[in-house]
Amino acid sequence: MEQYVIKPWDTRDGSEATPVDWDMQVPPEVDAVAELVIKEYDMTVHNRTLITSKPDKGGAIWRIETNKGPRSLKVLHRTPERSLYSVGLQEYVVRQGARVPALIPARDGKLFVEKGGKLWIVTDWISLEPAAKVDLTGAQELCYGLGEFHRHTKGYVPPAGAKNSSRLYRWPNYYQKIAKKIGWMREMAKAYRETAASGPILAVVDKYEQQAIAALERLKASSYPKMVQMGEPHWGLVHQDYGWSNGQNGPGGLWVIDLDGVAYDLPFRDLRKLITSTMDDMGVWDVTWMRGMIEAYHRANPLDRESFEILLLDMSVPNEFYKHLKEMFYDPVTFLNTEAEGILQRVVATDQTKDQALAELAKDSSQYQPGDYTQVVVPRSPERQSLASTENQANWQLADQMQLPAQSQVSEQSQVLVPAAEEKAVLAADARRPEAKVENKPDEVKAKKALRIPEPEPIRAATVQKPQEPKEREKVRPETRKEPVKQEKERTPVAVQTPTLPSGWFIKAPVVAPVEKAEAAKKQGPRLKAKVAPAKRARTGEKPVKKKASSQGSKQSATNKKAVAKKAITKLQAKKPLNKSPKTSEKAKAGNQVVAKSGSPRKTQHAAVTHPYKKTAAPSRKSASSQAKKPRSAKAQKTGRNML
Repeated sequence: MEQYVIKPWDTRDGSEATPVDWDMQVPPEVDAVAELVIKEYDMTVHNRTLITSKPDKGGAIWRIETNKGPRSLKVLHRTPERSLYSVGLQEYVVRQGARVPALIPARDGKLFVEKGGKLWIVTDWISLEPAAKVDLTGAQELCYGLGEFHRHTKGYVPPAGAKNSSRLYRWPNYYQKIAKKIGWMREMAKAYRETAASGPILAVVDKYEQQAIAALERLKASSYPKMVQMGEPHWGLVHQDYGWSNGQNGPGGLWVIDLDGVAYDLPFRDLRKLITSTMDDMGVWDVTWMRGMIEAYHRANPLDRESFEILLLDMSVPNEFYKHLKEMFYDPVTFLNTEAEGILQRVVATDQTKDQALAELAKDSSQYQPGDYTQVVVPRSPERQSLASTENQANWQLADQMQLPAQSQVSEQSQVLVPAAEEKAVLAADARRPEAKVENKPDEVKAKKALRIPEPEPIRAATVQKPQEPKEREKVRPETRKEPVKQEKERTPVAVQTPTLPSGWFIKAPVVAPVEKAEAAKKQGPRLKAKVAPAKRARTGEKPVKKKASSQGSKQSATNKKAVAKKAITKLQAKKPLNKSPKTSEKAKAGNQVVAKSGSPRKTQHAAVTHPYKKTAAPSRKSASSQAKKPRSAKAQKTGRNML
C-alpha cells in the first residue's frame, strides 16, 4: 500500500453523463491509505464519513468521529511541494489570530502526513453555516471576513522545500491572454457559422476584445508596476476560490476554509471575483451592493487610492464573458448549438449596466488615502525559512527531502577541499535530483556560495577532484608545486602551502601563468628531456646548436644520411644532457612540460587544468546539426523576441 500513488479517479470520457454521486466516491485504495494516515495520529476513530471528493483532481474530505471529538481528514490533491506551501500558510495565519481551522500534529510532530504521493491534514471539525445571500448584509459579512484573512496573511514566507505560488506579477499576461482568446472566439464562430450562437457571438465579440485591450493599456500606465515592486510578503496571499461556500459563519465570526489553492497576489483580486460573480448572479451591476461590499472589506483590510483604482480597472475587464464563453474550446459544436446563445444573452444584458456602475464608483476614489510606494524594492522571491512556530526544521521536510544530504553539503564546484566519501555522496544526490535548478533552489545556491573561498584573478583556485587510481602520471610532485606570486602571498586561503595531504584527499594543480611556466622550466633544467635535432642537421662530433646545415650534408645519399644520423644519436645519448638550443628554449618558455609521443620510453605529464566553467550536459545530436549552426534570419529573431 505504501507504493500506491493517488491519482484522479475520473475515468469518464466526454460522452458519458455526470453520475449522481459524482462527489461522493473514492477508490478502495484511497480508503485504505486514509486508514494508514489515521494510525499516524494520536486518536481513536469510531466512524469515518466522506463529505465530498474531487474525482477529477484526486482529493477528498472526511468527517471522522474520534475519542477527542469530531475532526476533519483531508487529502490535498496537489503535489506535496505545492501542498506544503498552503499547509505552512494555514499554520501561519492561525498564529496571527485568523479564524482558520488549526492543524493537528501527527505523532512525529509534523502538521501533515505524506502518503500515497499526497499530503494529508487533520483539523478539528468546526460547525459552520453559509452567510445569507438574500441581502447585502450577508455579502458584507463575507467581504469583512475576507479582509481579515488577507490582513493576517501579510508577511508570510513559506517553509524551505515548498513550491512557491504567485500571481502577483502576472496581471499583464492575464489581460493579454483574455484579449487573445476572445479573438479566438471570433475565429471559432466563423468556423462554425452553421451553429445557433455563431451570429450573436460575431455581433459582440469585437466590443469585448477592445475592452480587454483597453484594460491592458490602462494597467501598464497605472500604479501596478510600483505596487508589485513591494514584494510578495508585503501584500500577502489570496484564496483564489473564495465564495459563499468557503467563507462561512461560525464561532466568533466568519471562518475561511479550504486554503489549499492560496497564492501570492494583490489581495483585492479575491474581492473583485466575489463582486463580479455576485453581479452576474443578480443580473445587474448594482452600485449599492458594490459600494457596500467594498466598504466592508475596507474596514477589515484598508485599501489605499491606488488599490481602489486597480480594483475598478480589474472589474472593467470582460471577465464574465470570457469565463462563460470559453467553454466553446472544448466541444464547439455542442456548446454553440445548445448553451452558448442563452449564456451570451444573459451576459450582454447584465453588462448594459456595467459601465455606468463603474463610472459611479470611480467618484469614490478621493475617499481613499494615497499609498506610499517609495520604499526600497525587495526581491521578487522571498528567502525560504522555517516557520517561527516550528522548533525543528525537520518537521517541515517532505519524505524525499529527508533522504537527501543537507543543503549545506559541498558540491563538485566548491572551492574547498572535502573528503572523497562526502563528495561522492553529494554527486549521487545531485544525480537523483534532476529538477534541482539554480532558479528553483535559492537556499542551496546561497549555501554553496557561502562556503566558497575567494579565488585570485591571475591564478585559478584548485578544485576538488575524486581520488583516482594510484597512477604515477596523475600525482602532483612536491617539487613541481608552484609558489604563489608576490601579489598573492596575502591571500593564503587559495594557495596550497604544504605538499602533504590527508589520506583520501586529492587536488588538481592550479593553472599557472606563462611567466611562472618559464621559471618552472628553468628550475627543472635536467628533468626536461632535450629534443634531438633532425638527422639532416646533425654532424659527427658537433653539438646540434647551429640551425643551418652545410650544402655538402644536403648532397649526401640516403644511405649516408641514415648512417650519420644513427652515429649522432648514439654519441648524444652517451654524453651528459645537452644545452638547450634556441628552438628548445623557446618551447620551454611556452610551457614547463613536454608530452612525449606514445612510443617514447619516458613520458612527461601535463599538470591538471581547472576550467572556470560550470558543468553542463553534453549537447544532443540535434543541437550539433548543421541547421542549428546557421544564423537565424531576421524574421526568426523578431519572432523569438516577441515570444519572451
